[in-house]
Amino acid sequence: MSFLSHHSEQHSHLLFVNFNQDSSSLQTGSKTGFKLYPLNSVDNLEFTHENNERPNIHLVERLFASSLVALVSIDHPRKLDVCHFKKGSEICNYSYSNAILAVKLNRMRLVVCLEESLYIHNIRDMKVLHTIRDTPSNPKGICALSPHNEHAYLAYPGSVQAGEVQIFDTITLRAVINISAHDNPLAAVAFNPQGTRLATASEKGTVIRVFSLPDGAKLFEFRRGLKRCADIQCLAFSVDSVFLCTCSNTETVHIFKLEEQKEKPQEDTSWMGILNSTFRTSASYLPAGISDVMNQGRSFATARLPHAGLKSVCTITPLQKIPRLLVATLEGHLYIYNIDPNEGGECTLLRTHSLTGQASEHTGSAEEGGSDRPLTQSDDASPYVRRHHSLSAETAAPTDSQPYQDPLDGAVGGEEPLRTLRIHDDTEFPPVSPKLM
Repeated sequence: MSFLSHHSEQHSHLLFVNFNQDSSSLQTGSKTGFKLYPLNSVDNLEFTHENNERPNIHLVERLFASSLVALVSIDHPRKLDVCHFKKGSEICNYSYSNAILAVKLNRMRLVVCLEESLYIHNIRDMKVLHTIRDTPSNPKGICALSPHNEHAYLAYPGSVQAGEVQIFDTITLRAVINISAHDNPLAAVAFNPQGTRLATASEKGTVIRVFSLPDGAKLFEFRRGLKRCADIQCLAFSVDSVFLCTCSNTETVHIFKLEEQKEKPQEDTSWMGILNSTFRTSASYLPAGISDVMNQGRSFATARLPHAGLKSVCTITPLQKIPRLLVATLEGHLYIYNIDPNEGGECTLLRTHSLTGQASEHTGSAEEGGSDRPLTQSDDASPYVRRHHSLSAETAAPTDSQPYQDPLDGAVGGEEPLRTLRIHDDTEFPPVSPKLM
């Protein structure tokens, strides 16, 4: 649920925009530093923290509404800084063998994504627990970490040719399942807040699918559009997992409603209802490809951005106790829309806010757990799922940690012993977002 730009647009100094895990905060990284904006009002948007001491921040991830942030700058793309911004102190830093493409956090784990590997840290002491090596090339850093403490799954691409998703349990440190979600390579993945559903989109960008976890069963299939392919930039569930929104390089933001079709829907006697009923009935007699298209769900609601081509992230979150669609762009704007939760349709733009207002590497040995390679193909009843039926002794459970032999082979840093971070303790990491009245 983030967008990273290696080259800022000419008319904006922003390098990064992102919503945090529960959409209670918006983070921006820029040439001058980073800012944190609490999201609790339609009419007002004021940052609670600004830091101009670290320039060229192109990754900034905040742990919910706490004071813990993870930062990466263009100047040092291999270095991760974990900071307590309210105290103005650094908790630790790590350097990796290649550029950091994404960082994901929940209250149990911190995950660092490189192009061909992922590092799983224990967020309480920042030690490396596990390394997933030799992943399929992932130059866009596509991955997602569930915000749920128990269902703390990690999703990342399992292939460069097709839209396979590897699901890894960051608590047990075991591979869970491989989902063959799309024919084309992945463009975006996202977990719902409970960690029980996964949304996926491919580079083609016409079909959005939702799968249940951990079994990988397909629950929903939505068609974003019929005419145009699109570059899907973001997928995001609402807090209650009833809605799923997606934005792309087109001017339309789509919202899908995740509800099961009623067993005996009331008969629609309008000419459109009769036409839709006829299409659904005839779909069973058509070739599989055409039948699938006719049975796919359509947008429940849509919102229009000022023009196409905006690089953006979206989310659905309650503002003043009413669900709103929020879209933040690298162009430097936050758009807030009203959603009709019952009727859907075209969303109304309520407010536009500006986001462009005037905000030596340590070395040493680190520790790692076992490493995993992508799961291999196996037969399964579901065309979307490939289960990991067996695990070797090396990957079935965490192994004794051993230092890296080559300092460029993994994460280096964190040599200063840390006391256990009390992630849930507001006295150590106090929330700084004002409470919603």
